[in-house]
This record gives sequence, C-alpha cells and structure tokens, in this order.
Amino acid sequence: MALIWALAVALLLAHNGYLWLVKGVVPDTDIMALLPVEQRDPVLQQAFTHMVDAAQQRVIVLVGADDWEHARAAADAYNAVLSKHQDLLQTGVQLSAQNQQDWLAPSQQMRLSLLTPAQQTMLREQAPKYWADTALQQLYSPFSGPKLGAWQDDPFGLFSGWVQARAQETPVRPRDGYLFVENKGRPYIMLLLNLQQPAFSMATQQAVLPLLEQAGKAARQAVPTVELISAGVILHAGAGSAQASREMSTIGIGSLLGIVLLMWLTFRSLRPIGLIMLSIGIGCMAAFSLCWMIFGQVHLLTLVFGASLIGVAQDYGIYFLCSRVSVDPSLGSWQLLRRLLPGLVLTLAAAVIGYVGLALTPFPGLRQMALFSVLGLVFAWLTVIFWFPALLTANTLKSSSFAGWVGQTRRHWPLLGLNRGSAVAALLFGIFAVAGITQLTVNDDIRSLQTPPKALLADQIKLGKLLDAPTPVQFYLVRGASAEQVLQREEALKLRLEPLIAKHIISGYQAMSNWTPSMQAQAANRALVTQALLGADGPLKALAAQLGEDDSWVAQMRSRALSAAADANGGRDLTPAEFLKSAASEPSRHLWLGKVEGKGGQGSVYASIVALRGLDNYGNLPVLKLAAEQLDGVSWVDKVSEISSVLGHYRQYMGWVLSGAYVAIYLLLFTRYRSAAWRVLTPPAIASIATLAMLGLLGQPLQLFHVLALMLILGLGVDYGIFMQEQSMQRDRFAWLTVGLSAASALLSFGLLALSGTPPLHAFGFTMLIGIAIVWLIAPCFSQDSGPDPQQKKEEKNANKN
Repeated sequence: MALIWALAVALLLAHNGYLWLVKGVVPDTDIMALLPVEQRDPVLQQAFTHMVDAAQQRVIVLVGADDWEHARAAADAYNAVLSKHQDLLQTGVQLSAQNQQDWLAPSQQMRLSLLTPAQQTMLREQAPKYWADTALQQLYSPFSGPKLGAWQDDPFGLFSGWVQARAQETPVRPRDGYLFVENKGRPYIMLLLNLQQPAFSMATQQAVLPLLEQAGKAARQAVPTVELISAGVILHAGAGSAQASREMSTIGIGSLLGIVLLMWLTFRSLRPIGLIMLSIGIGCMAAFSLCWMIFGQVHLLTLVFGASLIGVAQDYGIYFLCSRVSVDPSLGSWQLLRRLLPGLVLTLAAAVIGYVGLALTPFPGLRQMALFSVLGLVFAWLTVIFWFPALLTANTLKSSSFAGWVGQTRRHWPLLGLNRGSAVAALLFGIFAVAGITQLTVNDDIRSLQTPPKALLADQIKLGKLLDAPTPVQFYLVRGASAEQVLQREEALKLRLEPLIAKHIISGYQAMSNWTPSMQAQAANRALVTQALLGADGPLKALAAQLGEDDSWVAQMRSRALSAAADANGGRDLTPAEFLKSAASEPSRHLWLGKVEGKGGQGSVYASIVALRGLDNYGNLPVLKLAAEQLDGVSWVDKVSEISSVLGHYRQYMGWVLSGAYVAIYLLLFTRYRSAAWRVLTPPAIASIATLAMLGLLGQPLQLFHVLALMLILGLGVDYGIFMQEQSMQRDRFAWLTVGLSAASALLSFGLLALSGTPPLHAFGFTMLIGIAIVWLIAPCFSQDSGPDPQQKKEEKNANKN
C-alpha cells in the first residue's frame, strides 16, 4: 500500500506541476462566481467588468504646481522617465488642435440632431427675434464662446452649446498638448498611464512601482514644490503585497520557528516536522488537482479557506508521532497503527461531517470549499496511514524530558463533576456569555475588510474630487431588445436624474445617449430645429434683413443645414456603433455593452451603463435606487452592497452549517463513546460561545471570517476531545502531549494572524487565538480519569527511587 500510495502522490505532483508551471493557472477572484447560478446575472457581471477593467489597468497621476509653467516642467520630467519604459506603462497621446477637431467630426456632421434639454426648451419657447439676436452675437461678439467651424454651419450656436454641455461632464480641459484640471487657481496636469501587464501580477508591481517612484523623484527635482497625486489599482495591490510580505516575514517566519522549536524539544529530531509537512503538502496538492478537474477552476477564497485544513490535518501526524514516543518500544508501528485506528477514523469522520454540511448549501462556492477541504484531509490522513508506520520504527524517535514534562502537567487540571466548584464556574461562564453575546453586532460590509494606507486613501479622495470622476461600483444598468430601445430608456432615466442634480445629490451623469441620442430623439430634434429656426418666417429671415441679405441667402443657409444633415453618414442617424469608431468615444466606451447574452438562456439583449458623478454621500443611495423603480429595463447596481450581501449570506449559511455539524458529530461520537460523547463536544462548544462573547464585549462585529474560524475551532476541538477520551479508554499517556503539541502549533500557525494588519486575517486569527486557547485549557476538565497506566506507574516508581 505504501508503494501504491507513492505512485498516487507522484501523479498528483506531476499534475500540479503541469497546472502551475505549464498551463499557468490563476485562481478565480470573481466573488460573484460563488453565488448560485440562478442568482447570477451575466449582463450585470459584464457591466461591472466593463466598468472595472479599464480602471484596473489605468494609473492616473495629477502633477500640481503654483502656475502652469512649473506644472508643465514637472509633468515633462515625469513623462521623460516613463517614456523609456513603454513596455510597462503606455503614456497618453499628446493632444493637438487637429486631433481635437477629429474628435468632433462625427458629431459635427449630425449637429441638427444633437440638442441639450435646455436648448429643446428654448427652441419651443423663445421667439424668432431671440434666435436672430443670438446669431448676430455669435457673429460679431468676441466673447460669445468658442466657435467650432464656420459661422454659417452653426449660426445659432446650438452645436457649440451642445459641445459645451458635453464638456461639463468633466472638469478636465486641454492645454498645450496636456489635459489639466484647475482647483482654486492651482493647475494640475493629468497623466493617464495604461499598464501593459496585469495590475495584480507581483512581477508587474515590482517593475512598475519603483518606476513610478523614480518618475516622481524626477518631477520633484525639476520642481521641488510639485504636488503629485496618484491613484490606481496597482498602487493598492502593491501596498497589499508589501504588507503581506512584511507579515509573512514576521508572523509567518516567527510561527514556523516556533513550531520547529516545539517539535525539536519534543522529539529531538527534525524528521517529525518533515513528515507532518509531507502529509499536509500531499493533502493540498490532491485537493487542488481534483477540484480543478471537477470544477474547471478553483476560487481564491477556496484556497484561503482550504489553508485552514492545515490545522486539522496536522493532528493525524502529531497523534501518531506522540503515540510512537510514548508507548512500549516493543510495540511495532503497524501494531500501534491498529490501536490508534479507531481514534484516527473518528477524527477524520468528525471533520468530514463538518465540511460535508457546507456541500449541502446552495452556494457553489461553499461546495467547492467543502470538497477542497474534505479531499485535503482524506489525502493527508491516508498519507499518515500508509507512510508513517513504514517510515517510523520504535527506534526512530526518542522521548525527551520536555515531552515527559508536558505529559506530567495533565495531573494539575481539575475534573468537571457535580460539585460546588463546577457549579460556580458554570454560573460565572453563563453570566459572561450572556453579557457578551447580547452586545454582539454584525457587519458584512466589504469596505470593513479593507485598510488601504492613509496616503493612498487621501490621494484617491482628492483625485476623485478634482476630476469629479464617476464611481465604478454604483451605476444604472439599462437593457433593451435593441440599441434604440436602450437609448430611449436611458433618456427616460435622465429625466429623473435632472432633479437630483438640482438637489446636489449628484453632480452629473455620463451616458451614451448624451453623445448619441436615440433615433427617435434625433428625429424630434431635427424636426424641432427645422420648425423653429429654418422655417420660411423663422429667425433666418429676420437675420437676413439685419445682415442686408436677400431671400436667396436664406434659401442657401437653409439648404446648407438640411443637406449637411441628410449627407451625414449616408443619410443615417448617429448610432452608438458609428460613434464608437471615433476617437471621441474613447472616454465613454465603458458605458456601452452592446449585445450581450441574457440571463438563464433567455437570448441576447442590448445593455448600457449610466454612470454617476459627485456621489459623495452614501446616505443618498436609497434615493438613487428609487429613481430606477418602475422604469422598464432600468436597474440600480450597487456592487458594494451586492458583495456585502454575498458575504452576509455566506456568514448565515456557515452559522447554520456549524450548528448542524455539532449535531451530526455528536451522533457520530455517540456510536463509540455513548454517554461520554458530550465530554468530547462540549469544550469546542464552550470555546465558540466564549469567543463570540469576547467579540461582543470588545465591540468587534461578527463577520464571515469569524465564523470560518469557528468551524476550524470545532474541527480541532473535537480532535482534542477524542484524543483525551481515547486516553481514558485505552489507558495511554500520550493524549495530553498530542493535545498540547497540536494546540500550540495551531496557535502559532493561526493565532498569530491576530497581529495582522489585514482585517480578514486579523478576524480569523483573533478568533482562533481565543478559541483554541480555551479548548486547550478546558479539554482535560471534561475527560474521564482512569488513573495512570502500568507503564506510567513503573516510570514514576523508578523516578522516586532515583
């Protein structure tokens, strides 16, 4: 069996090597993939991806100075450094007067079809004289605003007004080949940098972040008073990676050294450490390979949760190792295995029951986590069964004085019984539990799991205010059977958003229909302009009289306007498909999804995004959600709330699974321990209650990662109870040493995560620290004292003689 198992491990190793080294697999990071299929919306998913992907690969740098010349000098110095590394960061194209005109060309051809809401109102309400005066002002006044093209093409300034309205969607303006924004007289040049490699790649972070730092130094050397404001996903990802590296070098290495020292003191050999790591490594390899073959993908959260099986899987090896050094050397390793097998089978079955409960939930993410954990535990367990007896003989390991001392400490623990001391302890614990749990709150907000550096957060906030940029996580999703229907529904939504702008709930919105109105709206605009401005008795006639022109001039102007509208795009209306081919669409391309597959095989639909600017007060989110109600095809998307809802669902399901696991494990334990089964299960139950009470008293709200840790506390606590109960039944002395080593290793592996600055890891580690410590302390109190076995009596007698 040992040789057969070696062949199986070789196949697992080869498959893992293929997945990681050849295929280059990357764990799935989409948290919505954890939801049931019927609860996932593919159109919404594509919309969110559309919004996020562009932002994820972009870095925005604002270069601010006291005046324009200094800002430009600093920006030039910054760009000079980056221009040498176009393979990593592609800098924005320098703007020129020609390409600015090229941007407007598609819209200028359709100028009669493009009107702002204010212009539509004025065309309906203002008299012809008003428009004639407006045209004269456009012609003669130097302060009438920017002129786009010849006066004859836009005598009434409608297209110029429409362009100005589009320009109001952002405070960014062009100047001297750069884009800039001004705040209180201080210019900030905006540098748009596009990453050429994935932002979350460690290699990309290690190459790009020093390059940005070098560019910043060059800008400061050019202008010492320069202000640099940077924002980008890679900056946050790099900060997170740096923090993880620091914690790994402190917490990770510290816990590893602690475990190595503990094992050395116990066994005076490094072989036990290697064997335990071997069993855990095989378990992780098997879990990853088989999950990949079954699901076709492994989620990152599955790997995070699966890491917890290390704490459980190590118990099997520690149990065998401690048994080997504690029993009579004349007992062979295979004979020892047969003696330990009932307890080992029970510990594996109890852990599997807890994880199988996850597989019964409707969440595919939890089912994947459950299968990953079960496979990992089973393969680690089989490694102990097949290899440990073959690799460890009676003479391989020797008991140390430290192991003997730990075993002796068991005598100092009191036993639970029907006495006054136990009653007082139970009463005090009850008061503590009620006082803490009644103060326990819940917080599933995804934002509570993030702690970006203060400098990055300050830059992000300031940049968002200066650019008035839309948020990528709250927006409207508009759907329809055709592109035309989507645009019409956008226009209906915008009518509801205009009052919200007046109330300063938002500062504005970005929508594809701002640039390409629906065909219905374009036709209505042309008809309105033709009727109000190009009629026989309209403003053109009054304007001709004031300019001294005759009727032929009026006919020529009217014909020029109508022929331009008819010739544009071969007589077709301006559509999103045509607009997206132009350079002017680049800032708005993320707003148009086009044709996408619908939900549940219902066919394809067209979809778009209406993004919001100036959303500073999250208390206004209900008002924005209300704006989309009873509008066909329009839905409000709040990705923060949606992801938080997913975490909340998982927390609730995990809570129910945890409760069910206690019941199922008790029934399993009852088959072997009968009336003593409660002694095994009570320590982890008390530890879990105490941990929840402690969280309540400390004011820490309950989150998903606390509940995940409670699952691990159950798995480890049951193991400790089984070891102690097996000791009572088989009169062996090694159980308390096993419990001590396992608990100390778990505290070093997971409890030290309480020192982490990452909120999820801190929550997990803090829960483990309290829970495992309590289980360790109280487990002996619930065991049955069967007295010392004959071997222990003999050793104590020899010790007294000496």
